[in-house]
Amino acid sequence: MSWDRHSYGDPDAAHTVVEHGDFECPFCAAAAPVLKALVDSSGGAVRLVFRHFPLFTKHPFALTAALASEAAAEQGRFWDLHELLFRHQADLSDPQLAALAERAGLDEPAAVVGERVQRFRPAVEADYADGGAAGVRGTPTLFVDGRLYTGRVEEGALRRELGLPRR
Repeated sequence: MSWDRHSYGDPDAAHTVVEHGDFECPFCAAAAPVLKALVDSSGGAVRLVFRHFPLFTKHPFALTAALASEAAAEQGRFWDLHELLFRHQADLSDPQLAALAERAGLDEPAAVVGERVQRFRPAVEADYADGGAAGVRGTPTLFVDGRLYTGRVEEGALRRELGLPRR
């Protein structure tokens, strides 16, 4: 299993930002458009890697949303569902996950819930364990070029951290 299976941007980018995130976390939802804009405005210099870190004790639907995103990834729709999950995180129940999967363009929206998605549990658990081993305790936690990033999740601050020119 590849640690960077959910990569957005140029795979050969000079810089990598790894986010350990939770689809039910409001701070991750706020960070998502910032990170997308960072990659989109970098001219191919930055890529984003998303790793699951569902805070299941605080967010009861975080794990099922992570599993749904893995099912979407199997159809090449991870980032489509990723965006919708954050925009609709107030309701990540199974019926809503299936409705969002349909909006994301999945061939079989019902395949993102229930017993069928349990086969993705090892991938989500591996992300979670790797995050814990790296010191992740909350979300979003970012690593910029392999180093823990402790600044604000703002495009300007991230551009400075990466040594990119201002926009």
